[in-house]
Amino acid sequence: MDFFQQVHRSLLDSPKETISRELMDSIDWEDKLICIKGFRGVGKTTFLLDYIKKYHRDNNDVLYINLNNFYFTKRKISSFADEFAKRGGKTLILDQIQKYPEWSEDLRKCVDEIPELQIIFTSSPVLRITEGNPDLEGIAKIYHLEGLSFREYLNHQAGTSFRTYSLEEILKDHIKIAQQVVNEVRPLAYFDDYMKNGYFPYFMDAPNFYTNKLLKNVNLALEIDVPYINQIEFKYLPKLRKLLHIIASETPFTPNVSKLAASVETSRATVMNYLRYLKNARLINLLYSNGNGDDDQMKKPDQVYMHDTNLLHAIAPNNNDNLTMRRTFFYNQVGYKHQLASSPAADFCIDGKYKFNVGGRKLTSEGDVYAASDVIEVGEGSKIPLWLFGFLY
Repeated sequence: MDFFQQVHRSLLDSPKETISRELMDSIDWEDKLICIKGFRGVGKTTFLLDYIKKYHRDNNDVLYINLNNFYFTKRKISSFADEFAKRGGKTLILDQIQKYPEWSEDLRKCVDEIPELQIIFTSSPVLRITEGNPDLEGIAKIYHLEGLSFREYLNHQAGTSFRTYSLEEILKDHIKIAQQVVNEVRPLAYFDDYMKNGYFPYFMDAPNFYTNKLLKNVNLALEIDVPYINQIEFKYLPKLRKLLHIIASETPFTPNVSKLAASVETSRATVMNYLRYLKNARLINLLYSNGNGDDDQMKKPDQVYMHDTNLLHAIAPNNNDNLTMRRTFFYNQVGYKHQLASSPAADFCIDGKYKFNVGGRKLTSEGDVYAASDVIEVGEGSKIPLWLFGFLY
């Protein structure tokens, strides 16, 4: 216990620069069991440490531990948690819960037997915390830490402090909002860099190796997270990698499942499963006509996108034409809080009522279809600057 407390204090004393995340203020920190899910390298550990610094820096009743430690190959979490609570502990923070084999049963045991203890834990996005899990269903509160929004990136890089705006605010007051931003900073001066290397926070530590680190994390997700959780044999990993590269090279596109199956040398059903695995891993986005593919997991999506523009640029740098990057950005930033669907009348339909086309400066709005236009600072009418949709979170 003393060892982990020393590590905890040393991490809090680290002078490492961090970025304040909007999710911090969206979580009910009074809940007894909280899960923070996120892709590798998105900043889950830093997020937890920032939480401790903000709310519990001088408290000795909070403890951060990383389950990478070999100590937990011989000690159960429930046993450790019980000792911690008896020593006066109130909040136990467990990083990388997927590294612990009996995480679900042990967390439930903690909830049942140590009701005075709060547990906050992180996991891979593919880990099924409550879905089909009777141990934690209805008990764990789940939150997703996504990559940096354009607003968060801009605030860090330019030293600004712009707030978030709701979609309704942007639709109604986009001219006023954009003008306020432009009066303080030129957002387009930062936009291209964000699209290539601003979604993940490690651009702060090693900007020259950003793409290499991103590719490393993608490979670790494919080699460890996705196969382990979905019980995919290692010999099938090349097929999964090949499918992801095909998607990155051709996105956005309407998938021909038979053609994809032939290219990857597997069955149609397997391709559909792989698409779902990649979506759950936060590597791709799937667009459906009803806006929710979870209702029918084996339904073919209308279109496939990469999850974010940084992934697209890293995996398929030759597929970075402006339209592809713009639509990928729009899906990524708007899809964080809203449901996107395909539409016969536009590129996207948001929440079943707002239709949008996405394009360059010459794109115009028509009828009830809004235009999200790139390379403009301030819009007019129903024509809205594309970069402004990066202020939704």
